[in-house]
Amino acid sequence: MAIPTIDLSPFFKEGDGDGDEYEDERKKAIEIIKEACSEYGFFQIVNHGVPLDLMSRAIRLSKTFFEFSSEEKLKYSPGAGAPLPAGYSKQPDHSADKNEYLLMFQPQSSFNILPSNPPDFRDVLEEIFVYFRKTGELLETILNDCLGLSPGFLKEYNEDRNWDFLVALRYFPATEAENNGISEHEDGNCVTFVIQDEVGGLEVKKDGNWIPVVPSESTIVVNISDIIQVLSNNKFKSATHRVVRSKERSRHSFAFFYNLHGDKWVEPLPQFTEEIGAEPKYRGFLYKDYQAMRMRNKTHPPSRPEDVITINHYAVSTE
Repeated sequence: MAIPTIDLSPFFKEGDGDGDEYEDERKKAIEIIKEACSEYGFFQIVNHGVPLDLMSRAIRLSKTFFEFSSEEKLKYSPGAGAPLPAGYSKQPDHSADKNEYLLMFQPQSSFNILPSNPPDFRDVLEEIFVYFRKTGELLETILNDCLGLSPGFLKEYNEDRNWDFLVALRYFPATEAENNGISEHEDGNCVTFVIQDEVGGLEVKKDGNWIPVVPSESTIVVNISDIIQVLSNNKFKSATHRVVRSKERSRHSFAFFYNLHGDKWVEPLPQFTEEIGAEPKYRGFLYKDYQAMRMRNKTHPPSRPEDVITINHYAVSTE
């Protein structure tokens, strides 16, 4: 079993003026994406508009950066009291997630602490951020059509792009005593885009089974996240996924989080509740409140797994 792969090239083509000969191709792609969002919450895209050489350069320069000494990498740490955790960080030794990462927000943001070494890494990070954002805007339009919403609805709802962020990640090799990477979870944003190197390790859960997402240099993994699940009242699925670390090699990847402004109110849309006579499956909430609870999961991990805050915190009881 494999997650679906969708060719986005029809969305970059224009008709010759005598009718749109690419309309049928777009409709077919939309139907495949709609099914993937309902069944998996995961799919891959090709011909997505992000230059393949830029993706390769980003992975290569990321590998070079993470091979530097701790002393060199720590030069780019946000430091205590930073308003945003932009820059280099490493998971504490007691954490179950054995990785280190470099986080950036909008290009040219004063919060970013980006490496000057290796040369060109900063420029590549800023360039690929812009491409990922454009891909997010395209996918948002496609999801809008998949959900049957009025044209431009999601774009207007999620118009502020200042909360998007990009993470370069290195997962350390597993030891004999452990093989975990990132424990299973769902993402709390709108949509996540992932590129991974040849080591792989990303897996998505479906019907109780874990499906490996096989790496490919030309593909971007798309992960539907919690906000889309809530807005659609569970019509679309926030994918449960994890990273399984290799016992031999580090794994490198990038994740771009197409996000939502913290002051946005989130609740199931009337198109999926009152307009069709369905009960809302979630109570409404401020996005920043949910993110604060998710962050506390990381800074103060609960002793019991069942106490970890997920989107189910806002689920409406059916009892």
